[in-house]
Amino acid sequence: MGHLGALLFLLGGLGALANICEITEVDSTLVERLGQRLLPWMDRLSQEQLNPSIYVGLRLSSLQAGAKEAHYLHSLKLSYQQSLLRPASNKDDNDSEAKPSMGQLALYLLALRANCEFIGGRKGDRLVSQLKRFLEDEKRAIGHNHQGHPRTSYYQYSLGILALCVHQKRVHDSVVGKLLYAVEHKPHLLQDHVSVDTMAMAGMAFSCLELSNLNPKQRNRINLALKRVQEKILKAQTPEGYFGNVYSTPLALQLLMGSLRPSVELGTACLKAKAALQASLQHKTFQNPLMISQLLPVLNQKSYVDLISPDCQAPRALLEPALETPPQAKVPKFIDVLLKVSGISPSYRHSVSVPAGSSLEDILKNAQEHGRFRYC
Repeated sequence: MGHLGALLFLLGGLGALANICEITEVDSTLVERLGQRLLPWMDRLSQEQLNPSIYVGLRLSSLQAGAKEAHYLHSLKLSYQQSLLRPASNKDDNDSEAKPSMGQLALYLLALRANCEFIGGRKGDRLVSQLKRFLEDEKRAIGHNHQGHPRTSYYQYSLGILALCVHQKRVHDSVVGKLLYAVEHKPHLLQDHVSVDTMAMAGMAFSCLELSNLNPKQRNRINLALKRVQEKILKAQTPEGYFGNVYSTPLALQLLMGSLRPSVELGTACLKAKAALQASLQHKTFQNPLMISQLLPVLNQKSYVDLISPDCQAPRALLEPALETPPQAKVPKFIDVLLKVSGISPSYRHSVSVPAGSSLEDILKNAQEHGRFRYC
């Protein structure tokens, strides 16, 4: 190949790269510090504080926590199987309240897949059945005419479909159809940063279904919905580069990085988002373990959709605890907030961990994503 041909080939390759979404060459020191913030949370092993998202985020990252990581998964298995599979007791009114939500169950299934496990056996089948019943109940709440709403949220509905999909568990076309209709006909799904999260999770559910071909009769609608989701998320980018806001950007990028629909707009938007995220990392914006666990995969060019076929042999750097913070530095404090709603059956009671000083909106958003709760 002559010099001119080689130059044209190189330029063509660069042009192709500019059309896809890549988050590469992020300062490894910043990534390591981000991962170190998860380590203290992995020592919190009570049922209320165990968070499958932490495990998923680490497994999809370039980092590992060694023996602590394996112990955390073991604790998740014990807690979730004991709480979700124990018989219901009429004598204990708090029995149902103590169980993880279906959103947390979906994250637990993602955690198993992140360890290259397919859920199975008698206990596993019962958990799958619980999640499928949850989706059926939500489908009925939405209604035949689509005028209703999920009892929890479309975020959890999407997460449930995604979790079953990565385990190659098919859900009925009608369940997928409710989510497709919501994306096609409900513009309120994308009005603020909470809805960017919802759109991104719905998009990842569709991406998994498209790649796995579990619902072939819905394939054309899924393809069109994915295109619509991508367009809406790109339109939600702020002048600073975030999709919705800084905290909804990681999930949006998880979706966009796996896009099979390259475009110049997509490549440009992701470069802008990368610059914004780097600035946020330098300012230590990410302190909440949930947000960190959603961002770490992005910094390793991974997403929840990669759990279709996870690479459990990929090398990952061992995390070491951060050196003790100097006295003059302020370490963000996290608090547990208990949300209680009476007048419904069963009553709602859920604890969320948030940084001290969080707004009411931050608390309600956290509860919506991981509890039996819908915030409008």
